[in-house]
Amino acid sequence: MPFRLSTPRAFLPLRHATFRTLWLATLASNIGMWVQNTGAGWLMTSLDPAPLMVSLVQAASMLPVFLLALPAGALADIIDRRAFLLGAQAWILAMALLLAALTATGSLGAWGLLALTFAIGAGSAMNFPAWAATTNELVPRDDLVGAIALNGIGFNLARALGPALGGFAIAAAGPEAAFVLNAVAFLVLILALIFWRRPPDPKGRIPKEHLVSAMRAGLRFVSASPAMRAAILRACTFFLFSAAVWGLLPLFVRQRLGLGPEAFGLMLGVMGGAAVAAGFALPSLRGRLDRSGTVFWASLLISLAMGILALSTHWLPAALGMLLYGAAWIAAGSTLAASAQLAAPAWVRARAIAIYQLSFFGVMAAGSALAGWVGGRFGVPIALGAAAVCGAVATFAVRGWRIDSVAVAPPASTAPEPQPEAPAAELHALLGEHSGRVLEVVRYCIDPGEREEFLKAMQEVRRVRLRSGAVSWRLYEDVAHPERWVELWAVESWTEHLREEARRTDWDRAALARAAALHRAEGPPEAARFLNVEP
Repeated sequence: MPFRLSTPRAFLPLRHATFRTLWLATLASNIGMWVQNTGAGWLMTSLDPAPLMVSLVQAASMLPVFLLALPAGALADIIDRRAFLLGAQAWILAMALLLAALTATGSLGAWGLLALTFAIGAGSAMNFPAWAATTNELVPRDDLVGAIALNGIGFNLARALGPALGGFAIAAAGPEAAFVLNAVAFLVLILALIFWRRPPDPKGRIPKEHLVSAMRAGLRFVSASPAMRAAILRACTFFLFSAAVWGLLPLFVRQRLGLGPEAFGLMLGVMGGAAVAAGFALPSLRGRLDRSGTVFWASLLISLAMGILALSTHWLPAALGMLLYGAAWIAAGSTLAASAQLAAPAWVRARAIAIYQLSFFGVMAAGSALAGWVGGRFGVPIALGAAAVCGAVATFAVRGWRIDSVAVAPPASTAPEPQPEAPAAELHALLGEHSGRVLEVVRYCIDPGEREEFLKAMQEVRRVRLRSGAVSWRLYEDVAHPERWVELWAVESWTEHLREEARRTDWDRAALARAAALHRAEGPPEAARFLNVEP
């Protein structure tokens, strides 16, 4: 029998040519970004070595995600995603070239470095949700989870290579060389996006959403999605305390270990290498632990890693700490990201991912700045030790919020969904984007003996309505006739009402059918729609 080498499972999504091209280009841009971050962090230790200022470099790169992620996600859902991604990369390229020029001429101060780091972070903030949502377009559903994991592997491979490359570039030609390398890397991604021929969006009869209403719809979806809320909470508690390493590592290497930029880059490279190795090991780990368990043990491991760093005065135990830190980071980070992406349907995916990223990047910025303040007052080792202890305590505190507790779809039901009558012809001219709010009503007749079961079913119906676009929802029981119930919810406009059906998933339809099946009268529950009219 001839011997054949099989493709490792982690690499299967790369068989899709477009995904492969964009993945490789994104890998190049991520390497450039880590080169840039390494250069900026090290340059600040020369411009202003105060712990707070050094930690603010990391905060400045993450804060834009907190400020811009939601509008970026909304735009990525409602305009051409390829053009949006091209614009974000062009902005990053321009800011990287400006940073390199100012550094080379000696015209850059500490606050100027923070401002340009913030500007580059703004481009990245626009890029993150759009790229994450694009993955679904590039691979079939069977390869989606693998593609998400491969994106994480690529990011951490860049983390392994970029800091080391940045450290050697700084040693050889100064921080400006790191900034030039970042610009070149983003030029590669721009070229890949130019050659990507994305199929045009299908033209539907419903107009595209506007930015503000799209942002509100994204927020409503996340607030009504238990799986998204759990992923966000677990991510916030994980990244808030683990961000201490990102904010303090340049000072830790320079002052605590007494080493130079090459060692700083290599420390980050050790962490990135461990993350890549852990990424390949995750598929076998998932067979033994569910997603919640993976995040729990990874959170404890990263706390242990920070504790080792806090006690280290030599590069060898520090490297061990960074090794554990990198493995825990990818295990928790990729698991949380996959949970968030799988919890969001296509129509709101970029917005949901943006809100998830907004949350954890925001707490990372806060955690990095907080660690810098503690480090300035009490010393870097104390700050790292405090982060380790607080991180471990927080891990146990949020353990009950399970990210793999997505409910199984309700049993299939033959009960038809309530269908309202068609609009009257004389009102057609009033129905559209500017119609004003639409009140939707469904009337149920429920056996009083099934009251508790009905209320339980309506809890999920409420979440379905809110996820699909409702701005408010109420359920009323007739005090004179306890078998009579009225469900009311409002949407922003007639156009928003038309979007409701397109937004529902199979799970949502099953939940609605489950509630309708409890109706005890002839025919389905009565449904109606009312247009808000100002007298």
